[in-house]
Amino acid sequence: MDLSVVIPLLNEEESLPELCAWIQKVMIANNYSYEVILIDDGSTDNSWDVIEKLRKENDCIKGIRFQRNYGKSAALNEGFKAASGEVIITMDADLQDSPDEIPELRKMILVDGFDLVSGWKKKRYDNTLTKNIPSKLFNAATRAVSGIKLNDFNCGLKAYRKKVVKSIEVYGEMHRYIPVIAKWSGFRKIGEKVVEHRARKYGVTKFGLERFVNGFLDLASITFVGRYGKRPMHFFGLAGSIFFLIGFGVSTYLIISKLIDFSFSLTTRPSFYIALTTMVMGTMLFLAGFLGELIARNSASRNSYLIEQKLGLNQHQA
Repeated sequence: MDLSVVIPLLNEEESLPELCAWIQKVMIANNYSYEVILIDDGSTDNSWDVIEKLRKENDCIKGIRFQRNYGKSAALNEGFKAASGEVIITMDADLQDSPDEIPELRKMILVDGFDLVSGWKKKRYDNTLTKNIPSKLFNAATRAVSGIKLNDFNCGLKAYRKKVVKSIEVYGEMHRYIPVIAKWSGFRKIGEKVVEHRARKYGVTKFGLERFVNGFLDLASITFVGRYGKRPMHFFGLAGSIFFLIGFGVSTYLIISKLIDFSFSLTTRPSFYIALTTMVMGTMLFLAGFLGELIARNSASRNSYLIEQKLGLNQHQA
């Protein structure tokens, strides 16, 4: 199969028929074999009914329905598990991403040799104060921390080599950091393409200003997980050792001073209590490293989601 188009959605009943018809038109024009995987992330409207109807009209359309809302990361992760195309395209369901970009994105993966290509919505139709400015700050921080030179990490329109989506895991709210996750997994050829950003035609945005606040917290989390997720003892153990040695050194100095001069008072000196506190903190950090090692080896269930129904997909397909 040439292409898998993975589309997470929440309450997008109005846009789905138009989007799927547009995708079908592009696929037929380019003679691609394809599948469209629509992941209903707990919609409360008639989105799933629309997906069932679209499936009857076109067996290239497949569906996954969550029992409740888990978030975009969960939807993408399940879509990646189900995808079987040589190239995987992700896009949003609100018609703000253009399916006409698909052939060029596919070319950049197969011909230009990129592992991942991220869209860049250079000209945006979003609110400047609530979305554009926070987005610029978010992207600047992510570039600085990750070293990946992308202008728009959070663009939903992306293309992936199949090996990439089968090698990474997206959970929590980490969908906005997929390029970072891919880099930490060893996929370093990451490109960018300027794509069209269309004004929203139906419905309302599902994301508010709080996602940018959470985004910076997630950035710290993904940076730590990427660097130390498999070896948390290297982080906590090092910090713990430094704290403990500083406290031990100061305590040793004070005790020796007391032995030399018995008039030297320990309990009236703040440095004595600071040294003890530092040693305790060092011990706690060291223990946190051990606990982190145990947790890292027993976290297989963090991507377990209740899926109520699937269409056109094997229930155990991965």
